Amino acid sequence: MRKQHKLALAIAALCCNAAAAQQVTGKIVDEQGRPVANAQVSLAGSNTDFKTAADGSFSLQLNRFGVIELHAEAEQFVHKNWRLDVPAEGLNGLVLTLPATALEIIDIKASPFHASVVESAMPVTVLSGEKLKMNQAATLGDTLKNEVGVHSNFYGSVASSPIIRGLDGPRVLITQNGLDAGDASRVGPDHSVSAEASTAEQIEVLRGPATLLYGSGAIGGVVNVVDQRIPTTDETKASYLLQRESVNNEKLVSAAGQTAVGAVAFYADAFWRDHDSYKIPGSAEANPEAGEEQTGRVENTQGEAEGYTLGSSYLLDNGYVGLSFGRLERQYGIPGHHHHHGEEEGEEAEHEDAAGSVFADMTQNRVQLLSELHFDHSWISGLNSRIGYTDYQHAEIEGDEVGTTFTNQSEEARFELLHREWLNWKGGLSLHYKHSDFEAVGEEAFTPPSDSQSLALGWIEERHFGAVLLQLGARVEQVKISASDALLPPLSAHSHDGDDHEYGGNAIRVFDAEHKFEPSSLSAGLVWDFTEGYNLGVSVSRSERAPSAAELLSFGPHIGTQSYEVGALFIRNPDAEGEAAFVLNPNPIEMETATNLDLTLRKISGDFGFVLNAFYNQVDNYYYQTNTGLFAESGHSHEHEGEEHHHEEEEHSDELPLYLFQPADALLHGFEAQLIWKLAPQWTWTNQADYIRARLKEGGDLPRTPPLRFSTELAYQGQWFSSDLRLTHYGKQDKLEVLETATAGYTVLDANLNYYFDWAGQDMAFYVKGSNLTDREARVHSSFLKDLAPLPGRSIGVGIRGEF
Repeated sequence: MRKQHKLALAIAALCCNAAAAQQVTGKIVDEQGRPVANAQVSLAGSNTDFKTAADGSFSLQLNRFGVIELHAEAEQFVHKNWRLDVPAEGLNGLVLTLPATALEIIDIKASPFHASVVESAMPVTVLSGEKLKMNQAATLGDTLKNEVGVHSNFYGSVASSPIIRGLDGPRVLITQNGLDAGDASRVGPDHSVSAEASTAEQIEVLRGPATLLYGSGAIGGVVNVVDQRIPTTDETKASYLLQRESVNNEKLVSAAGQTAVGAVAFYADAFWRDHDSYKIPGSAEANPEAGEEQTGRVENTQGEAEGYTLGSSYLLDNGYVGLSFGRLERQYGIPGHHHHHGEEEGEEAEHEDAAGSVFADMTQNRVQLLSELHFDHSWISGLNSRIGYTDYQHAEIEGDEVGTTFTNQSEEARFELLHREWLNWKGGLSLHYKHSDFEAVGEEAFTPPSDSQSLALGWIEERHFGAVLLQLGARVEQVKISASDALLPPLSAHSHDGDDHEYGGNAIRVFDAEHKFEPSSLSAGLVWDFTEGYNLGVSVSRSERAPSAAELLSFGPHIGTQSYEVGALFIRNPDAEGEAAFVLNPNPIEMETATNLDLTLRKISGDFGFVLNAFYNQVDNYYYQTNTGLFAESGHSHEHEGEEHHHEEEEHSDELPLYLFQPADALLHGFEAQLIWKLAPQWTWTNQADYIRARLKEGGDLPRTPPLRFSTELAYQGQWFSSDLRLTHYGKQDKLEVLETATAGYTVLDANLNYYFDWAGQDMAFYVKGSNLTDREARVHSSFLKDLAPLPGRSIGVGIRGEF
């Protein structure tokens, strides 16, 4: 009995000591010593976060003592981390200073570490809050097109995707909450990205190789769309938006909300968008034929979309586990992909012939399971889990007939096991699995059905050495791409060299393919706070990428790119005329290897701030579509019985230039600059510029490279009113690939106005936004449709949004 009594006293003493050690108190102040209210303070490696009181004070209860890391953030202030050594008796009376900043600093959700955009060695852009609401468009590419280092491949405003530093397609990964979007947008520019911007919380752009976290498909960068479909708090809140645009009569309604019952949180969102074909100031075609009637619109760019998401999570003391289901339906016209039926009189001339236009009907069902758990374990500090399943279908329909159907069923799982600090290093391991079953069936199925699988093991670590944060990482991956009983279409290719050489049918019609790759990536970066208010970021990486199934296996007409594509699995037949144009490639398929250097200089604090980036990217075995000089039939007849044509059909009107995927060494380098000057507490002047030079090492330029761009923006932010005026200039692009034509430069003027008010307990805003206010005709060099679809003309949008 006496031993038990002594044990109880010992436990009580330990508990008392632990209770004393749990107390950490202090206040957050600015550089003038004034309190910073509502600053968000969090404890690294835990689920603990809170806000400071009106006097800037905070109180934190710990269940352990020793070295801890506090992170604090507040609007218009620099985010900061403090490493504190908490003794057994606790810490009291701390005074922690947050410097003011002219930059917009936002935390990155894509990173397993707690980091903001100015704490990353890799350049990162985050679009969120009111700026996201004012810039959101029907497509992801058009939503992000004004962000530094990001352009759009503009596909008639119906399917535009982002271009990062001159790279897109299979080199830029689109993710939703860290998981692959699972659509077909990386296969062709006429396939819409399934991630929706109107219900997003923020959109993150990682410029440069992000293969350590996301795999070889992110060799050029990542766009991560973040929403709250799986709630992480027990807050009750809701938001909504209603908008109308003049240039295409767009109507948009979106809403999202969450609540909780006990430890179970619930979330729901929904949106609906409808728009007509958009207006333009001049001719849709760059070089219209004499006498051709112009409608003042880009025909067949109408669309409609709707979707909803339901999610729920179980909130734990050390994290959460949640599940969500999302449904998306989108129908849109495909410009440049329709067939005219001659001139008609009267009312019919004002509308497209429904039998000749082509539109896409897309549906996607998506299930996600997300979990973040923190542990007070001697070795393990956290486990992050992301699991997703996507069922995607995209049908291209002409009239009432389905021409081609694309389907993609994908599963993905990523687990991150984080360890406690060891010798001041923090980091962990990641295990990442992805499987995609892709199929295209129909007359314009340019790639056979294929199965892609990858399994990867990654390692990331970081450590502070005084004012220097060092970040290291490595990843090894296994990728398998296979196709069974692939049936190739018949091909009759010929040249236009004066002799019209003809080639016979395929040497092979049915084949099996299985290719295995083992890409690996290494990365090292540092962020050096070399003096107060400034830091320098340096990132060096070597990344490998396995070619995508489309780059390997394509063999057919790709109307979205207006070309006949042949994959790297085939080579040009060197035999004489009359033989097959292409045969299977007997050589091993090489992986792309990118060596990338990024330098970033930032001025963070004060009324004037800047972010300057310079990058150099050498890509060996860059899979590049080379012009073969051959032409092939598109396989789609544009003739219709009883049709009378106003003009004689040209001799080669149903032909497509034939391009072959081949590896070639490429160089991409350039700069990005942002300068922000807070002229007064309510006035901000922002200037930014970016430039990309993309060329082949042996000579020649890469196609559709965005030109030099710079913009200037003056913004006012008051209590009840805000406005901004932005002028953006795109330079002339005359660095061209074979068969490309130069694109003239242009200048676009945009403006936004917001009026804020309270009504029935809601924070509301009425807004007006204007784009291309000078109604300038502008053609996007990076677009496959630049000669068929210029940018929309002048547009005035009005809307109202609210939160409660």
